[in-house]
Amino acid sequence: MIWDNAFAISIIPDLLRGLVTTVQITFAGMAIAAVLGLVVAVFRYLRIPVLSQLLGFLVYFIRGTPLLVQAFFVFYVLPEYGVTMSALITGIIVIGVNYSAYTAEVYRSGIEGIPVGQWEAATALNLPVRRTWTRIVLPQAVRRVVPLLGNYLIQMFKDSAILSAITVYELMSVAKAIGQSEFRYIEPFTIAALLFLIVSVPCTLVLRRLETRYGTVH
Repeated sequence: MIWDNAFAISIIPDLLRGLVTTVQITFAGMAIAAVLGLVVAVFRYLRIPVLSQLLGFLVYFIRGTPLLVQAFFVFYVLPEYGVTMSALITGIIVIGVNYSAYTAEVYRSGIEGIPVGQWEAATALNLPVRRTWTRIVLPQAVRRVVPLLGNYLIQMFKDSAILSAITVYELMSVAKAIGQSEFRYIEPFTIAALLFLIVSVPCTLVLRRLETRYGTVH
């Protein structure tokens, strides 16, 4: 099949609209993952009986099952029990919760990296537990893991293509729909891949600078 420049140019607006949806999914999903992951990390670190074990199991379960299976379950199974959401909302929630299991571990490594002396100093100053966490621990922990969270943001951007399987009309869904309607796949899929690359590369360069500035937690 020969590349058709005119056809390629004509489908770019549709693909860009799909890209906008992909970006929306990515940032909304990352917002969920960042907040939920932090909550899970804090409660696991506090080692509250039962709750800590339950959260640990959920993190293990989410990380051990494919994102696609989770998306299918929420989109196709939950409606049988009266829980119905649009494909877009389902996709955002599923990818956000999925990545929260990974960000939780990142946050936990950041919290555990806080020097013991700082905890002891807070205790010696008789600081309330909430202030110790909000003023001393979390600001340092989050700052240390910013580059790793950024890596997950880029990965989420690319993994959003999986949501096309539950009819989310993001970039890959648009490319597939164009290919099926026009019986031409080389142009839509090639342009979609280039759009993913165009967005990912600058973000990766920014992350490299952040890693140099803040360092990473291993």
